[in-house]
Amino acid sequence: MFSWSAFETPPNATEETAVMEIERKFLVEIGAVPPDALASPSTPIAQRYALPGDVPVGVRIRRKGDAWFLTFKGPGGLSREEVEFPVGASEGAALWSLFAGGQVEKERFAYPCGEHLFEIDVFRGDLAGLVLVEVEFDSEEEARSFQAPDWFGAEVTDDPRYFNATLSEKGLPGGAP
Repeated sequence: MFSWSAFETPPNATEETAVMEIERKFLVEIGAVPPDALASPSTPIAQRYALPGDVPVGVRIRRKGDAWFLTFKGPGGLSREEVEFPVGASEGAALWSLFAGGQVEKERFAYPCGEHLFEIDVFRGDLAGLVLVEVEFDSEEEARSFQAPDWFGAEVTDDPRYFNATLSEKGLPGGAP
């Protein structure tokens, strides 16, 4: 049986992490992705949302490989506050069953390119065909000055239709792959 009091920091996990997430997000055609990018290390990710859609705070449970995380994200596109807590497998599985929002499944490829790490998300399941690349930055100034490579498509950083919470609730936007 699930109990909020059951939450404990798993062994060898760090305490919660609060950061200002500064990232830009772009659509990508799978055929445009450099072949070595899809040969880079990847992690399967599945996540569900407690509050899907356009809400002030997004709450998600994420399984990233074998690790579980409970995440709270503030509003915003380019910059937003994010607080993430590692949770144990039993707590993660219990929350998974409680979160009624749709599910997002993707394979995340970590592709270092110059001074940046491109996180290429190849979506699965109901969102198959969608490919997004995210680039995180240390400052908004750095983010704004970033020149996307030619293989990046349209920027969707501020387009709420491409927020994972919205995708989990509403599926692919009209006209998406």
